Amino acid sequence: MTDTISISERSHVMSLVRAKNTRPEMQVRRLVYSAGYRYRLHEAKLPGKPDLVFAGRRKVIFVHGCFWHRHESCTLARMPKSNQDFWAAKLEGNKTRDANNYRKLHEMGWEVMVVWECELRDMEAVLQRITCFLDETRKPSLTPQ
Repeated sequence: MTDTISISERSHVMSLVRAKNTRPEMQVRRLVYSAGYRYRLHEAKLPGKPDLVFAGRRKVIFVHGCFWHRHESCTLARMPKSNQDFWAAKLEGNKTRDANNYRKLHEMGWEVMVVWECELRDMEAVLQRITCFLDETRKPSLTPQ
């Protein structure tokens, strides 16, 4: 199946996709800040440039879009109908890169949490999960939540 819009229109649409300061990230940042936590943004010295960095706690939070980071069993993570070979490789590469970044962070002594875009439908639950993560003193498992 071919794309429904022209190459130049598709290029324009894709150019609007941001890596930082996305709507889901801004929602999480406002939520965390209003709960009294302070953080740094996009620390370039850490693998994956985590969205929120809590240096004193050695914890980071990534806010991931379900499509771009392949949230398993999520309807937002559907595969595009056109150019499937490209998208399969691109999206699988994103997922592999994320796993490598989580592993490197753990090796450096950082704890990792992932907040998925679809979870933001229930901000109360997200806040509770983040609060538990940030206030927890024991080491969680290697797989991010």
